[in-house]
Amino acid sequence: MNAPEHLTATAAGTYQRLFEARGELVALRRELHTMPELGFEEHRTAARIVQALKACGVDEIHQGLGRTGIVATIHGQTTPGTPPRLFGLRADMDALPLREQNDFAWRSSTPGLMHACGHDGHCAMLVGTARYLAQTRRFAGTAVLVFQPGEEGYGGAREMIADGLFDRFPVESIYAMHNWPHLPPGKIGLNRGAMMAAADRVNITIQGRGGHGAHPHLSVDPVLIAGHVITAVQSLVSRNIAPIEQAVVSLCSMHAGEPSAFSVIPEAAQLTGTVRSFKPEVQQLLEERMTRLVESVALGFGASAKVDYQRLYPATVNSAREADFAVRVAQSLVGAENVDDKLVPSMGSEDFAFMLQARPGAYLRLGQGGPCGLHQPRYDFNDEILPLGSALFAALVEQGLPLAPH
Repeated sequence: MNAPEHLTATAAGTYQRLFEARGELVALRRELHTMPELGFEEHRTAARIVQALKACGVDEIHQGLGRTGIVATIHGQTTPGTPPRLFGLRADMDALPLREQNDFAWRSSTPGLMHACGHDGHCAMLVGTARYLAQTRRFAGTAVLVFQPGEEGYGGAREMIADGLFDRFPVESIYAMHNWPHLPPGKIGLNRGAMMAAADRVNITIQGRGGHGAHPHLSVDPVLIAGHVITAVQSLVSRNIAPIEQAVVSLCSMHAGEPSAFSVIPEAAQLTGTVRSFKPEVQQLLEERMTRLVESVALGFGASAKVDYQRLYPATVNSAREADFAVRVAQSLVGAENVDDKLVPSMGSEDFAFMLQARPGAYLRLGQGGPCGLHQPRYDFNDEILPLGSALFAALVEQGLPLAPH
């Protein structure tokens, strides 16, 4: 993907410099793809990133934050008497427990694990940014590059914060981006509010009374009750949440009895699912109503039910000022016609939300196109967008920490 003609001279120069390093970024990205690791197990990944950062010439590398996380710092130019300013960028490192179905040379070498979300690409982009910033240093302050473990359900951002991330590196703001197959390459999307939903997990246990399938009147059938629960919870959103709000309740797993025991009514049934929402008050209402509804349905059939409701990730919400800034930076890079600043939020979730609760910032989507979506066994990161992603990260730093005019 060559630099678009409408780029400013500065932006085009940044992109071109990173485009010239594209071969190294692609090689790193594909190497990372071959060695996927789950959350908090990213030891090889972290070691390879540290090696790449040292080759980039960053000023400091701090390891082991949030178990396997990395923070690299790059100092720009400073003005005597001016307090130091820190600007944060974040990439995620972990892979998914998914068996890859691609057959290219850089496919996963670990059966049952793969980079099916593009975190290998995110890391390569941020390494490219480190290389560029360390070489040019055209910014006034310190760039803080965060390589975060355990995004895929492990709360790695929360772990890094608890481990002192923002105490040791008090950034004014922090930004992250994620590849997005639903946008064409060269397009950038974000909005000025919620980008991704809060993710909650719900485990429901229905306790009945087992018996013989030929004599159901002598039992309290938890399978029948589970069916009524599944139907009933679909009313939670449609009849409790205002139509202009957004929420999703999905019960995705059910277990009761044994398939070979075709005539045995089991004693219990378990349901597992997820609840997604954007506003805390909607989240609270859904938790309360679900608990009451499930318990009441079970009681009506002479059984009991327990609801274990776990709040995993909060909603990922861009702060307005930082989102406006990110829009301007993106437009300066690819032109206003290639930036969607009213991107529709996703009901997926992202633990960068924890960082946005602690610091202002923004989460962006970087278009990558392609026939395959995220979290699928034939997904692969589009290497053509690596220079653009690195350039976008670099532009955020340079425009966020501008040099004083001479």
